[in-house]
Amino acid sequence: MALLSWSLHGDGKKVIPGRVVTPDERLAWPRMAGLGAQHVIAMFSATTLVPVLTGFPVSTTLFFSGVGTLLFLVITRNKVPSYTGSAFAFIAPVLAAQAQGGYAAALCGLVATGVALIITGLIINQVGYQIIDRVAPPVVTGTIVTMVGLNLAPVAWTNYQDDGLLASVTLAVVVLVSVLLRGFISRLAVFIGVAVGYLLAAGLGRVELDPVRDASWLGWPDFTAPTFSLQAILLIVPAVLLVLVVENAAHVKAVSAMCERNLDSSIGNAVIGDGVATTVSGMFGGSGQITYAENIGVMALTRIYSTAAYMIAAGIAIALSICPKFGALVGAVPLGVLGGVSTILFGMIACMGLRMYVAAEVDFRDPVNLTTAALGLIVGAANYTLTLGDYVFAGIALSGVGTIVVYHLLRFAADRAEPGDPGQHAATPASPALDVPKEF
Repeated sequence: MALLSWSLHGDGKKVIPGRVVTPDERLAWPRMAGLGAQHVIAMFSATTLVPVLTGFPVSTTLFFSGVGTLLFLVITRNKVPSYTGSAFAFIAPVLAAQAQGGYAAALCGLVATGVALIITGLIINQVGYQIIDRVAPPVVTGTIVTMVGLNLAPVAWTNYQDDGLLASVTLAVVVLVSVLLRGFISRLAVFIGVAVGYLLAAGLGRVELDPVRDASWLGWPDFTAPTFSLQAILLIVPAVLLVLVVENAAHVKAVSAMCERNLDSSIGNAVIGDGVATTVSGMFGGSGQITYAENIGVMALTRIYSTAAYMIAAGIAIALSICPKFGALVGAVPLGVLGGVSTILFGMIACMGLRMYVAAEVDFRDPVNLTTAALGLIVGAANYTLTLGDYVFAGIALSGVGTIVVYHLLRFAADRAEPGDPGQHAATPASPALDVPKEF
């Protein structure tokens, strides 16, 4: 498949009954433009919310989500239709890194994560994706994801208390839209909830609009270079690396199943693409990136898997990012609104990990699995810290690394102990990555 080359699907006006529009096909360009805009709407709330929660510039993150998507499509040779946007997995470790060394130090951790992803992708291309299941089986990845959500709970509560009314209304709208509505509109629950909360805040005079009025209509985003921080690297990389690898692989497998093409050989390149997107974003002040499941949902709904739609979506995102007034408008979202939406979002992150347990049928009768999960969750949720000289390992990094180490030490010991009940020490089955849930 030639890069930036697509064959016309049918008459270009509609999807042929019983078929899908494959990655190397497209409909007529006006229809693809509409679909590209739809993908922007699908990714918008999560991509802009992460920088707001972490204090990163919204326009910069949006700019590099578009740039990252273009790089991802090039690296995957235009075979994997995906949009790269802000990853929620980064929120807790980035906040911890900023508390220790500031914004520029946290960017160093993002760059290091991107480089680690690139190296991991190269390894996967050489030895196969199965290596990830051996290093981090589902009980480990599920524990890390659940722990990230629980670790963020105090952040949600702090923002919630800033304005209980706005937080409660925002939370109620998100819950009602996601539960009571169906189809594509339900995927916009976060966007709709934030919009309603924002409008209510504006009506009550609780939005600071002076920065919006003062911002110009056109201008480049704010670019910031990272400063080296070993502590930020140690806080961020261990906490997110395996989660991002597993999630990228899950998304590739999901797209593969839906568009009726075997894309397993592209998993390594997808991880590399995400690594490059994260590295470039971190080098200039943007958030860490991940391929978005929200956009996979749009493809499932429309049966259009053309990478052309993502090229267009990336262009729209870049265009929006060079409007400082737009960035200021997003940045003015009140803390109460953020508290309401983050209450459900962070809870969803925790539930993602629980779903990974269920999908992989993790056996908690096995004391190795039970002990690994128990220790990892408590250390992360309570934010245990370990101080070694000048370096402080906060709960999320300590829990992430500790979960991996504890699992393998206990499994090594259990495998060499006198065998008892055959079911006691059965190995956890490999993760069916297809069922890893979306970035809400």
